[in-house]
Amino acid sequence: MDVGASAWLVILLALVLANLPFFNERVFALVPLAFSSAGAAGQAPVKPFFVRLLELTVLFFIVGGIGRALEGRIGTVFPQTWEFYAISACMFIVLAFPGFVVRYLKKKH
Repeated sequence: MDVGASAWLVILLALVLANLPFFNERVFALVPLAFSSAGAAGQAPVKPFFVRLLELTVLFFIVGGIGRALEGRIGTVFPQTWEFYAISACMFIVLAFPGFVVRYLKKKH
């Protein structure tokens, strides 16, 4: 895989995984929550916001690990300082914005 394809793969993966916590009520889209309370009678359980944030953090590190692995396959993995990780985390949060808007800011009819 060339450099351009690897970069686009990481960007698309980050976009999908950043929005994953906001578009489902399961942890990592696999594990249903047993301890969460239902919104109203007969409705599915609602995943708490702190669980979504924890899930977002874990997914950030997964995307980072995949990006680092792809960089290692291309050539030398460059050492990064804290600034790189701070900017990457901010970009991951920005990529999660569409899912946040749909989940919390869009009016429900």
